[in-house]
Amino acid sequence: MSKVECLEGLGSKEFFIKSRFAVCSGREFTNTWFTNREPLGMSHFTVLAIGTIAKNSRTMTVTYHFVGFNATGRQNAAGLGITTRVKIAQSWPSTAKYKLGGTALPLKKTWSQLVAQGSFKHTVYAAADQGSSGSTDTVFAAYQPNIKLSPPPGWTIGLPSDSDIFMLPPRWDKATYLPNRAKGAAVFSVVTALKLSTKPSAPEWDVAKHIKLAYTNPGATKPPYSGKKLPGNSANAPLTRLYKDAARRKENRNRAIYNCKKYYGADYTEGGRKECDEFPMATTYEGAAKSKYDPRAHPKNFSAKPVDEKANGAAGNLSAQYYDKNRILDGPDDGFLVKITS
Repeated sequence: MSKVECLEGLGSKEFFIKSRFAVCSGREFTNTWFTNREPLGMSHFTVLAIGTIAKNSRTMTVTYHFVGFNATGRQNAAGLGITTRVKIAQSWPSTAKYKLGGTALPLKKTWSQLVAQGSFKHTVYAAADQGSSGSTDTVFAAYQPNIKLSPPPGWTIGLPSDSDIFMLPPRWDKATYLPNRAKGAAVFSVVTALKLSTKPSAPEWDVAKHIKLAYTNPGATKPPYSGKKLPGNSANAPLTRLYKDAARRKENRNRAIYNCKKYYGADYTEGGRKECDEFPMATTYEGAAKSKYDPRAHPKNFSAKPVDEKANGAAGNLSAQYYDKNRILDGPDDGFLVKITS
């Protein structure tokens, strides 16, 4: 991610997410300069922290950019000390160890030096086999950058003079069902979306139309249920991947097929031209059989509909690719969304 992308993506927001492998945040410092308590001048600069993770890598790189330097009135901005510090504020599990690299932090530079240097990189690496046991070995960390300002002798500055910069937390995994299974890789712990298109030229068009109907007019879907509200449309109600329990995936599909036959007839396939599509997908814990495992779930809070057979296959391929590319883990701690475009 470039500086320009980060700045444009941030706008007035605290952070910007390009993908699970590229995120950024920033902090503006606008300070009043004083001598003997008399305000004499102003200074301004911006710190950008851009986090990136290369494909199949366990190294998170944070590139710090110092931009937008400007000073007016009487001040000694050129001599302002700017110290960049970082700590791993929390770690799950707490026993996990990290290897820090790139520029050694804390790093103290003057305003003038950062005008000339502009940027530097800091890295964090977490080795595999430090996390949970079983088929998913995960480590989570809270990476906390901090900027501290120290004016030269004879000057004081107004707030802010010491401020944290928010950085989205990295996650390391070594899941047996994800790419690079021998060593694992890292992502940022953010919610992303599987995108499907209703355009007639899109291979998955008919499945996208089904999901759009389920989101916009759930009362028109089968099985009928007046209180139907399907998850996956907002971060407050994401979908979660179901991989480990093959029997439950099969139950999701079987319940959907039962409802396709019930509401669209025994020949709902129209001689093989169509297949029964279910939403939420059978590869999620929110699938058609959820009520069997969660007594709080309504048994009809899903949608089953015959769709074009080729579109159904294309949508299945897209979701499988999305799971792999974004390293979506099985279970409740790695939610994702579905977004429909047209």
